[in-house]
Amino acid sequence: MTTEMYQSTMEVAVYQLHNFSISFFSSLLGGDVVSVKLDNSASGASVVAIDNKIEQAMDLVKNHLMYAVREEVEVLKEQIKELVEKNSQLERENSLLKTLASPEQLEKFQSRLGPGDPASGATPSPEHTGGSAV
Repeated sequence: MTTEMYQSTMEVAVYQLHNFSISFFSSLLGGDVVSVKLDNSASGASVVAIDNKIEQAMDLVKNHLMYAVREEVEVLKEQIKELVEKNSQLERENSLLKTLASPEQLEKFQSRLGPGDPASGATPSPEHTGGSAV
């Protein structure tokens, strides 16, 4: 059988897990190494035991992956939180600088921006016409 016959990633993973040795799964699970003949004389109980070991190993891998993904999600959530806070701070600073800038400074700044820049549409508030370094 080839992996082209399988339609989902899970089916391919199950197919590949079935091809691993029993001793690998036993050592992975910390259990006893089971000696099983994988020829036509294998009993139904041996096949069930193999399937159980494979299922246990798949559960172990799944739990490990879920733990790793949860840790990564927590790290990413913290990074998003920090970026949102930084963005908010920068927006407040930008707003303050716009209110403190003179019309000439804003005009000079806007002339440097491209026509598609969202900051180019900013207008100074009429009560702030004093000069400040921007």
